[in-house]
Amino acid sequence: MEPEEISSHILNKLLKAGADDVIVSVSKQESSQIKFSNNLINATKTWENIDLGVFMALKKKIVLTNIKELSLSAADDVVNKLLKFVKSASPNKEYAGIAKGPFSYKEVENGYDKKIASLGDNSIDYVEKAINKALESGAKRTAGVFENSLTNVSLLTSNDVKTSDKGTHSYFSIRAFNNKFASGQKTGFSRIINLLDVEKLAEEAALISKQSLNPEHGKFGKFDVVFETLPFANIIDNFGGAMSAFSVETGLSCLKNMIGKQVANKKITVIDDGTLKNGFNSSKFDAEGAPTQRNIMVDNGILKTYLHNTSTAKRFNTKTTANAGLLSPEPTNLIVKKGNFSKQELFEQVKNGLYITNVWYTRFQNYNTGDFSTIPRDGIFMIKNGKIGQPIKGVRITENILNLLKNTVALGNKPERVIGWEVETPIITPAVLVKDVNITRPVD
Repeated sequence: MEPEEISSHILNKLLKAGADDVIVSVSKQESSQIKFSNNLINATKTWENIDLGVFMALKKKIVLTNIKELSLSAADDVVNKLLKFVKSASPNKEYAGIAKGPFSYKEVENGYDKKIASLGDNSIDYVEKAINKALESGAKRTAGVFENSLTNVSLLTSNDVKTSDKGTHSYFSIRAFNNKFASGQKTGFSRIINLLDVEKLAEEAALISKQSLNPEHGKFGKFDVVFETLPFANIIDNFGGAMSAFSVETGLSCLKNMIGKQVANKKITVIDDGTLKNGFNSSKFDAEGAPTQRNIMVDNGILKTYLHNTSTAKRFNTKTTANAGLLSPEPTNLIVKKGNFSKQELFEQVKNGLYITNVWYTRFQNYNTGDFSTIPRDGIFMIKNGKIGQPIKGVRITENILNLLKNTVALGNKPERVIGWEVETPIITPAVLVKDVNITRPVD
């Protein structure tokens, strides 16, 4: 029995049993992964995955589940379990339904690449070229991952939505090393393989690694900081999570009651765009089937809206931003509008500061206020009179995300595409200059 037939079977049985809202989604994915370290490919893996998800609401009681076995008997079993579970579930009085179709959809531009779909063993060539470029550029060793996938998604709901989408995805990450204290990292993504320049990423990672040899212990205090795209994407990713209406309602956001207020420097505009050309998370529809759209979240520093699904939008007396997330609205592709400065011109505005190329272990001490800390890693450099100087180590950033964004005074003119281990949302951002960043001692 085909997955779409099973979806229809589940939908009809749940509706006959009295369900008010039902969403059944099927995701089929063919994936490949290459891992490399010490300049050698040491693991390759390919796999196929089919996942069927079911969401049901009955008298404001919400249950959802996933199944891996796509058979009629498994479908009947999951229906029986959902109907059993919903009896003991507590009503969610705030639940206000799902998107009502039917809708018309636009194809995502540059969302599918037949070269990725048929890449096969040719993916090894990309990794080998990246490793060689890093070594040519001064790195001693490399490590990283190259992932590619072909995904087909179908969606069926009780509100006249029946649609499907397919896409390809390619992701590359490389760390280049000269020794354990001298490293650099770059990441990139694309839906079109020819638009992902793995050799350029490798060269840039190697350059950071080579420059960061012989670091000294850093000093603490307030410094002007030029953030490379990777660490600033980390900050914007967390900021995007705070934009979710669910985060606002549950006290996990510093943006409560901030619509129409300044949350960043007036030079900052942040857009969430589910329709973005070659956007890693672009799709024709969200998890409810609503057509995705482009939303200006922060306009010249002013927060314009939260991210909504149908239910949260009704509670906030507004319209969905097509960011479902059935339980929690989520960002799709976050874009920081570029500025007018070259990277060198950002450096030239700093007399005594830091250049930070990466961070990790970003943790919030208080989500409600936006207080967080994060640890710079890989290349960290002093900036003296507009020039990159001594590499350093052993520092931490202890800040407030709203203060940091309000102190972002200059933006670069060359955005980069970032996604990775600590940047779960695809981010497109330039490098930026932030004034008066609080640099502290790491916890031992």
